[in-house]
Amino acid sequence: MIVSKNICKSYGALKVLKGIDLTIEKSEVISIVGPSGAGKSTFLQILGTLSRPDSGEVLIDGVSVFDLNSDRLAGFRNRHIGFVFQFHNLLPEFTALENVCIPGFIAKGDKRTTTKRAKELLDFLGLSNRLTHKPDELSGGEQQRVAVARALVNSPEIILADEPSGNLDSLNRTELHKLFFKLRDEFKQTIVIVTHDENLANMSDKKLTMIDGTICSC
Repeated sequence: MIVSKNICKSYGALKVLKGIDLTIEKSEVISIVGPSGAGKSTFLQILGTLSRPDSGEVLIDGVSVFDLNSDRLAGFRNRHIGFVFQFHNLLPEFTALENVCIPGFIAKGDKRTTTKRAKELLDFLGLSNRLTHKPDELSGGEQQRVAVARALVNSPEIILADEPSGNLDSLNRTELHKLFFKLRDEFKQTIVIVTHDENLANMSDKKLTMIDGTICSC
């Protein structure tokens, strides 16, 4: 599903990524761990096409994504990749349902179909009684589940999560961890998670360690 070949990235004189080769199979749950500053989030942003590498290639389902022009790349990202971040990034003026619908509307999906899909996802995530609540009326765990539903609304093949449980208490953290595997089993997504949480990392199909811009075998 995802292949990265010799991915390099620098910011000025600082070499952040130093030639990363990685293959991720369909429906795998992969975690990437390592110390702060190792390059984990930078690599995830490149896999998600939010940032371009200085050199190297990323193929997603056989498509060399950085060969696409900006418009086609944005469309590809919207259809094929869902994102979950540590900070939920929900829009405060919109309800839970409206927040979930936004990527579908951006993709110019049918309004009725997108809304139906959003309601189904929120119900699947145990939030059917929270559709009309705005973010400040939701708990941290509920906000993160809304963010997960938003990531899923366009039925992407890939979910990328950057420290998704970093702001949650232990109970909600455990529930979110279980949710990723439930999603994989239910929707067959490929999931890549950057995390400092060893418990989550150890639950994954594969745990990778990044140190100083490279993925090591330690």
